[in-house]
Amino acid sequence: MSERHAGDRIELRGLSAIGHHGVFDHERRDGQTFVVDLVLSVDLEPAATSGDLTRTVHYGELAEQVHAIITGEPVDLIETLALRIVSVCLGHEPVRWVSVTVHKPEAPIEVAFTDVTVTMERSKL
Repeated sequence: MSERHAGDRIELRGLSAIGHHGVFDHERRDGQTFVVDLVLSVDLEPAATSGDLTRTVHYGELAEQVHAIITGEPVDLIETLALRIVSVCLGHEPVRWVSVTVHKPEAPIEVAFTDVTVTMERSKL
């Protein structure tokens, strides 16, 4: 079994905010909705047996951190946005592996589509 599928997980899906990311001036000026899905590999047993929040990931705090990245400093690419979010997730001590998907459902594409996503998966060494 691969590391990403081994063990326990915390998932935070559908975190959305208005960001000003993109390569076009109107994207930076007007902003658009970005939606983020996170999957974190965390050993949940220490928190589950002790009832101690410090032994797991406080997903409320993580959600606020991700929101701050989405609404923060603009970047050209959603790949860059995803990498910033990956770094924040891996900064939480109990996180062993993370998958971050950034959705850009309002991307400036001239043909019909429902969503554009970028997914990054990283683990601690």
